[in-house]
Amino acid sequence: LMSCSGAFDIHPYDVNIKGETGINAKQMAIIEKQFANKDTLRVAFISDTHLWLSDAKDQVADVNKRNVDFVVHCGDLTDAGTTKEYEWSRDILTELNSPFVALVGNHDFLGTGDQTYEVMYGDMNFSFIAGRVKFLCITTNATEYDYLAAIPEFDYMEEEMVKDSDRFDRTIIVMHAPPYSDQFNNNVCKAFRRYLDFFPGLMCCVYGHDHNDTVSRIYGDDLIFYAIDCAEHRNYRIFTITPDDYEVEQIYF
Repeated sequence: LMSCSGAFDIHPYDVNIKGETGINAKQMAIIEKQFANKDTLRVAFISDTHLWLSDAKDQVADVNKRNVDFVVHCGDLTDAGTTKEYEWSRDILTELNSPFVALVGNHDFLGTGDQTYEVMYGDMNFSFIAGRVKFLCITTNATEYDYLAAIPEFDYMEEEMVKDSDRFDRTIIVMHAPPYSDQFNNNVCKAFRRYLDFFPGLMCCVYGHDHNDTVSRIYGDDLIFYAIDCAEHRNYRIFTITPDDYEVEQIYF
């Protein structure tokens, strides 16, 4: 047995990560440095790559042709939250020519997947600013905590409404699961909507999870929610954000 040392994984959920960790903090630092004063941003939103690794590779190759400034993955990097799946997904994403950040999805919580995410990517709630737009990325996977944790974290949202207020005028909210979905704590959906009103220049919300590309007004008002489709369906969105407005392009690959 000793002669086979290193030939076996100890456990699929061992959180023994090989390769790069702490990705989001490093990538956000790059984004904020490079694009702090950029007038027009091109941002690719992808999501739900799961174990569709060939599709994910094709997606990354397509994004690399599109001259985007950075990429946001809206979660479900894995299918079962194993360490290997995280490594496979990360290794594909690191082929991007642009900086990227990744949210945590509900599949990424399975087993010890939430711990793996925190080691590989960092905090589950995070924000960064580019071109005077704050991108607020929050976890909305309340089901994974059996609704016992404060998800979404309203205290965090309150802090972000005013944090670095001199550096941003507009806000885009990014999450994995949208309000009124199976993962969201729907007891607080109305309160969540009220909190969003306090973010400066709220432009829209972006999410994954549903494996479709719908554009909807979930609350029946003017706030638009953009769904980002899964890798298997071979499409994603690019937002072009100008000082006065934004445009959204559906990309098929």
